[in-house]
Amino acid sequence: MALALPKLIKGATSEDLKQTITTHLEETKNQILRLESVFDSIGEKPAAKKCLAMEGLLKEATELLEDTDKGTEVRDVAIISAAQKVEHYEIASYGILRTLAGTLGYSEAQSLLDETLAEEKNADSLLTRVAENYVNEAAAAEVK
Repeated sequence: MALALPKLIKGATSEDLKQTITTHLEETKNQILRLESVFDSIGEKPAAKKCLAMEGLLKEATELLEDTDKGTEVRDVAIISAAQKVEHYEIASYGILRTLAGTLGYSEAQSLLDETLAEEKNADSLLTRVAENYVNEAAAAEVK
């Protein structure tokens, strides 16, 4: 996701949306470091592995950017939609991992994953707020 966020920032029209995604990009960079700490805490080495589901979500985000006009709120709706799909996938993934870490007695890993899970939930909430406070209505006015 960290590689896709700059594209979404560049494609966004709303300053609130740009700021929300920019803030989450910084969080995402910290989450990567935190994941390394999770692996350290359980005595494992991190290894990158392709996730086909995430790859599909990011491909869809790129297609939505291509299918919408630059400088429109309609594009912002598409960006929010794509970003929230990714956030929901991440929320599910981190929630599962946090629960498993707790079940296995990896309390440090559980705590680290819980911190990331809270950030993902917050990012989703902020995206909803941007959509509901301005973007959705502005996009509706564009298509009327």
